Amino acid sequence: MIKSMTGFGRVEAVSSGKRMQVEMKSLNHRYLEISLRMPAMLFPIETEIKKKIGERFSRGKIEVSIRMDNEANQDGTQALMLNLPLVRQYYSLLSQIKEELQLPDDVTLNMMSGFRDLYMPKEVEDDLTGLWRGLEGILAAAMDKLTDMRITEGEALGRDLACRMNKIQQLLRIIALRAPEIVVEYRQRLSDRVRDLTQGMVIDESRIHQEVAILAEKSDITEEVVRLESHIDQFIELLAGEEAIGRKIDFLIQEMNREINTIGSKSGDAETARQVIEIKSELAKVREQIQNVE
Repeated sequence: MIKSMTGFGRVEAVSSGKRMQVEMKSLNHRYLEISLRMPAMLFPIETEIKKKIGERFSRGKIEVSIRMDNEANQDGTQALMLNLPLVRQYYSLLSQIKEELQLPDDVTLNMMSGFRDLYMPKEVEDDLTGLWRGLEGILAAAMDKLTDMRITEGEALGRDLACRMNKIQQLLRIIALRAPEIVVEYRQRLSDRVRDLTQGMVIDESRIHQEVAILAEKSDITEEVVRLESHIDQFIELLAGEEAIGRKIDFLIQEMNREINTIGSKSGDAETARQVIEIKSELAKVREQIQNVE
């Protein structure tokens, strides 16, 4: 089972008198990169939060947003307090305007009460240990939702990758079956060419056998075919496994490209060259797809 690196998860709950919301989004990334946005009161446990996330994910750029708001009072209102430094600043500025423009009006309570940002939620003493106990469960639930989405997308990726590997296997079988025919055809072309050039003279068959043997040795792709088949088998096994496979698959694709390039350079056959191009095209599509695999 493979997992995609893209997904989203959000959970909201009340704990320790606070409404907590954890939102997680993951994107493609070569390594694991965790980005946190959260209230300043949680800064002391930032390392612990990242550790928990790192235990669940091995690759991807994971953006985490944590919000915490005090629950409303029983009468439905939220406890407020004055932002006194801002009150004084507003009063000073209004008084300066009055003096500068010689205005007759006084700075009144009615005038000051119109500034809504003078009021802010009343802060309470927070128990960091208690906050973490509540937040840990909400974080785990958000990671579960993110993982579920990554698994769902990963299943679709896995089906596509398996289909492409199956196509590459079929093309490789065509190449392997074609290889002996290439030598036979070369022998026939060489014999015909020699007869045309010698115009009926006696032909040294041993020399033709020697040339054919040299070609057969140079164009032998048995090792490359066997190794490529082995890489395909490993690829399919990884798709069925449970661990993160993105980096391993990336390495296998490099090895597959190396083998198919060697097969292409050795064969010297137009029909085989067409199959090689098809395989390289499929490998390019696979490489593009695995950039999104954890």
